[in-house]
Amino acid sequence: MRKEIRALYTGDTIRVYQAYNQAIAQEAVQNGTFGSRFCLERMTWIKPSFLWMMYRCGWGMKENQEYILGIDIRREAFDDIVQNAVASSWNAETGIDHEQWKEQVKRSDIRCQWDPERDVFGNPLEYRSIQLGLRGEAVRKYVTEWIVNITDITEYVKGLRQKKEAGMDITPLLPEEKVYICGR
Repeated sequence: MRKEIRALYTGDTIRVYQAYNQAIAQEAVQNGTFGSRFCLERMTWIKPSFLWMMYRCGWGMKENQEYILGIDIRREAFDDIVQNAVASSWNAETGIDHEQWKEQVKRSDIRCQWDPERDVFGNPLEYRSIQLGLRGEAVRKYVTEWIVNITDITEYVKGLRQKKEAGMDITPLLPEEKVYICGR
């Protein structure tokens, strides 16, 4: 199965998505970054695929994931995250043994997972989308340096969910994500 990063991006930023409870989300939107309610000590996962985020948060229906944020981060930061990520699970095809991989995981503040992309109904598609886990120094930089803008897209998501549940084709209303190539 092929791997693709699809995202909404400009020359300077790339949008990633996260879902939180009301307190964390409202504080982040108000501050333009995450605040005291956000735990810097936990791994946080960012997802550039809108539909993968919708699958993960149940279109804003899962507990503590009711508020969806569109977070624009610096492209050079995103590229650096991808280039320095360690796979979340070991795979013999990478050419390193299991012990080497465990050592990389221990030393790295960035994880990478490739999960099947989803359609608007949550069905898996024929390619995998990236999600990136940040902890330690990476999550601190994310919060203090890499975020350019945070937008609360909860109402947009609710509207899409209602239209989808009413049987409407929401495909034309989705963000226009394109294949993203790091370093370009």
